[in-house]
Amino acid sequence: MKLIDFFTDPILRAPMVGSMLMCLAASLVGVIVFVRKRSLLGEALSHAAYPGVTGAIVLAGAFSFNQSLQFLVLFGAAISSLIGYFLIDFLEKKLKVSYDASLCFVLAFFFGIGITIASYAQNTYAHLFRQIQAYLYGQAATMTDMHIVIYGALALLVIGSIILFYKEILALSFDRAFAEASGMAKAPVRLLLVLLIVAAVVIGIRSVGVILMSAMLIAPAAAARQFTNRLSRMFFLSAIFGLFSGFLGIYLSVLFPGMPSGPMIVLVAGTLALYALLLAPERGLLIRYWRAMRFRTLQMQENLLKMLWRVTLQGKETLSFSMIAHGQLCSMWRVRSLLFRLRLKGWLKKTGSQYQLTTLGVKRGGQIIRLHRLWEVYLVNALGLGVERVHKSAEEMEHILTPELERKLTELLDDPKQDPHQQPIPTLQEVMPHV
Repeated sequence: MKLIDFFTDPILRAPMVGSMLMCLAASLVGVIVFVRKRSLLGEALSHAAYPGVTGAIVLAGAFSFNQSLQFLVLFGAAISSLIGYFLIDFLEKKLKVSYDASLCFVLAFFFGIGITIASYAQNTYAHLFRQIQAYLYGQAATMTDMHIVIYGALALLVIGSIILFYKEILALSFDRAFAEASGMAKAPVRLLLVLLIVAAVVIGIRSVGVILMSAMLIAPAAAARQFTNRLSRMFFLSAIFGLFSGFLGIYLSVLFPGMPSGPMIVLVAGTLALYALLLAPERGLLIRYWRAMRFRTLQMQENLLKMLWRVTLQGKETLSFSMIAHGQLCSMWRVRSLLFRLRLKGWLKKTGSQYQLTTLGVKRGGQIIRLHRLWEVYLVNALGLGVERVHKSAEEMEHILTPELERKLTELLDDPKQDPHQQPIPTLQEVMPHV
């Protein structure tokens, strides 16, 4: 099957395009929910929509509204979600119930009502019970071109609202006090945000279901957050991740028959979020761990280089491995690894079983000592710290001071010749440029 078939085939077109539009709208609204730290609100409102869905289907069965069932379900879900939201707001602000307790109450109470109505429908309108199940777990495969029109209109509404009220959303999300003082937090704007959240929930439950809808709101936004600190870029990236989740979820559900489309969409979105949380260039957990380990290795090899520099200064130009490893706080394997790294950088050479600093190694070791002692002078002379308190800080700072900071410290301290412990500070002429 060709890729273009998913957008042209009469059977595949509606599930593919409809799900992508749903994921697009949900991922954009999810950014608002995410940055306002209301991630569980989507979970509560999606479950709160269930009584509206089941009630609408029962009404359709009772009054034979089969022709307008889709619109009736969307309307019922929207009304039920709005009631759930205002009940959460009432419990939190009027009855002083905590926010998380209000969410749990509304989620459980409304979902219980929905289950009760669904049980009634199963016995009374058995032919409509499958419709109810479709909204509970999602069933994108039965979408029609009418769903494309509905979801496309709602997606355009979400995009247009975000563009028109971007400044208000930005202010309400990050500086509520400023938004209220400047008039950006007016009731119509707050109501618009609520309606956008409800719209995202309503258009999503047909594809991924009531139970999984909150994941579709949060996963693309959480993934986008790992790659940027700007709200506009976060909206863009979240939209891309949402579209990709909808596309790949439907594609995989068709490629592997029997795999449900809704959970597959959420699985793709969750995988993207997990990948971003672990491997994003700046914020990814594994990347940050790797940078920390790399910096720790740099510290250890520079500390070893300082030790070799001091020994060389005392007249011992060559050292055996046992002499170098003595007193080190790491394993023998680690010491050998550090020595190998120093040799690769040209700072150390090995002759037989003896190690000796090269000219570059002597200069680099002298520069680390220079940075250490310059920082000690700065702490004592500029900040007034006691001499006994500066060594630990200098041990940390010597590895991260840049050439610019070194130059500024030299100018600020008038190029000192001794540190607070009366130890000589290597001059610029004695050390090589920072590398």
